[in-house]
Amino acid sequence: MAYVYDEQNIFAKILRGEIPNKTVLETEHALAFHDIQPQAPVHVLVIPKGPYVCYDHFALEASDAEIVGFNRAVGEVCKMLEIQPGEGGDGYRVISNAGENGVQEVPHLHVHVLGGRWLGRMLKKAD
Repeated sequence: MAYVYDEQNIFAKILRGEIPNKTVLETEHALAFHDIQPQAPVHVLVIPKGPYVCYDHFALEASDAEIVGFNRAVGEVCKMLEIQPGEGGDGYRVISNAGENGVQEVPHLHVHVLGGRWLGRMLKKAD
């Protein structure tokens, strides 16, 4: 079954300017903004401007320009926030949740860029 994009999701509304945000970066293909409920000192969301539900939807259906533009925006956000370990930052984590088991809350592809503190293990070790 193909993905069905909900034009009324909160990120679609942000992209249309119906809901304000604290923009970090805007490019032709992406928008990055501060999360309203940050889980770390650095917590920025990066979303593509196209109507993609999750990462596999985007990776399989977006144009090459969208894919490159989105990924470059993630890199630029890391640079702007000075969290790149190769440039003296302490590092970061990029997370993208998909579907029910991935605990995706908004049906628009978004990646969380988190940093500014030690983030611990990605997942709790299975018992």
